Amino acid sequence: MDGGYTSAAAIDTASREHGVELVGPLPARGRSWQRKQQTGFAREDFVIDFDQRTVTCPQGQVTGHWVQAPTMAPYTAARFHKTHCTPCPVRSSCTSGTSPRTVNFLPRHLHELQAKNRSDQQDPAWRRLYGCRSGIEGTVNEIVNGHRMRRCRYHGLAKVHVQHVLTAIAINIERLSEQATEPSSYRPRPPTAFQRYLEERRLPRPLWWRQGK
Repeated sequence: MDGGYTSAAAIDTASREHGVELVGPLPARGRSWQRKQQTGFAREDFVIDFDQRTVTCPQGQVTGHWVQAPTMAPYTAARFHKTHCTPCPVRSSCTSGTSPRTVNFLPRHLHELQAKNRSDQQDPAWRRLYGCRSGIEGTVNEIVNGHRMRRCRYHGLAKVHVQHVLTAIAINIERLSEQATEPSSYRPRPPTAFQRYLEERRLPRPLWWRQGK
């Protein structure tokens, strides 16, 4: 899936409830000012101990004050006390307000799943697997725009399914008909849907557009 549709919760739900492996890049880490400026302590600089229910800051201060964050997302908030943050010599690199630092993080199973997925994204094997998705983008565009499949012609799932199958067969036949008869022969690519649109309406086409002849 595209990165705009993936999350640790979605990956977990797909696996646990549907038995489906959801593959996709997780969004970049949070947009806190500490990470943007790269001069402060971001969440990854804190050590989270789920067994002891404690969080340790980069300066060694430990808090066990865990509360449920007041949001719809299943976040846990670990709050430090003012006795931890007020005398801290690097306070300005951790928090800019007068309140002590609060660290938000996902529940343990989602937190570990998130960390694992972000680590896997750096693996060439994962990138090759995710690269399979790039080939479907052109096919989806061809189906939607070239065969007007954004809206179906019929009502009911059974009829819609038949239309999908017949359209897929038609696309395969069309692609097979465009294959070269000899492996060594050269055959230019056919014009795109946009090029055909310009030609049908006799609109000028820039010379740098690839020709279908």
